[in-house]
Amino acid sequence: MKKALVHDWFNVCGGAEKCIASFNHIWNDLDHFSLIDFLTDEDRQTIVNGKTIQTSFIQKLPKAKNKYRNYLPLFPFAIEQFDLSDYDLILSSSSCVAKGVLTHANQLHICYMHTPVRYAWDLYFQYLRESKLEKGIKSILAKYFLHKLRLWDMSTINRVDHYIANSKYIANRIQKVYGKQADVIYPPVDIEKFQFSDKKEDFYLTASRLVPYKKIDLIIETFCQTNKRLVVVGAGPDMQKIKEKAGNHKNIEILGYQPDSVLLDLMQRAKAFVFAAEEDFGIIPVEAQACGTPVICLSKGGTKETVINNITGIHFDKQNVESLLNAINMLEQNYHTFDFDKIRKHAANFSTQRFETEISYYVEQKYQLFQGR
Repeated sequence: MKKALVHDWFNVCGGAEKCIASFNHIWNDLDHFSLIDFLTDEDRQTIVNGKTIQTSFIQKLPKAKNKYRNYLPLFPFAIEQFDLSDYDLILSSSSCVAKGVLTHANQLHICYMHTPVRYAWDLYFQYLRESKLEKGIKSILAKYFLHKLRLWDMSTINRVDHYIANSKYIANRIQKVYGKQADVIYPPVDIEKFQFSDKKEDFYLTASRLVPYKKIDLIIETFCQTNKRLVVVGAGPDMQKIKEKAGNHKNIEILGYQPDSVLLDLMQRAKAFVFAAEEDFGIIPVEAQACGTPVICLSKGGTKETVINNITGIHFDKQNVESLLNAINMLEQNYHTFDFDKIRKHAANFSTQRFETEISYYVEQKYQLFQGR
């Protein structure tokens, strides 16, 4: 069985890339295709075992390394230029266009979907607002190209034989957007790396890339109304905005980017981890639970599935200060009821080993059925 793996883009080692690393751990003979590849040698070794990744023409366009998203209108055309006709099995890892590769009737195409294209579908208006593209010529162009992307995206839904969603939340989105049923296999979390500790200290932790939808500004605004200590880890374009929100509040400490060792130490010692984003899955709240640390999170998206309300954390309903503040107070009042060991055991349900076992069985089963048509 000759196998190809298609991923939207390789530029960082994030959650989607951890799935790719697991695919390569299961199958060591995958050939890789992607719009771009700007991984460091270290990340390439970690994710694809140092293999060469075949890229599209976008790789060679000006400023593609940092500005590749500017070439979004070209993505559908670019992904269709990969000739995969010699492969028996196509695995795609898609949050944008990877699912749209061209395949023929004698190939099995299984898509592990992180999300349908966010900025073309459910986050369309939010994307236009945050990019300041609601008015003017640039706005008209952006809306036109996103409209064309939606049309293309819909035209490719039957190029996939089986969809796997990374959460029930995404499975529902796939059903809504594409009218397709998706099986759910939660992504891998390196539970062994995030070791358990029951020695908690009196501070709260949040960690994330500092971008608008992560809602770090909401977390800071909420803690400004308390005397509880908050530690913020992460870097990104919203850093200045975050610092301005924190102002002179001495209970809020913004550390910026920190290496994994520092983040792990903070996770193990934190009283609770705070997560306010509506995330597709959300790996970092599971990592916090692996440390035995309760999580305060939004009761929407992936965290609704990964954090058990009043057992491994506290849910809040709305992305506003009042709702989050109520959740913090609830945690404070009931903190003595949390069993750190039970929180750790729950996180083990999302382990890398579990992911690799489920994915391997799923793909092999579907391929056997495909061969026996």
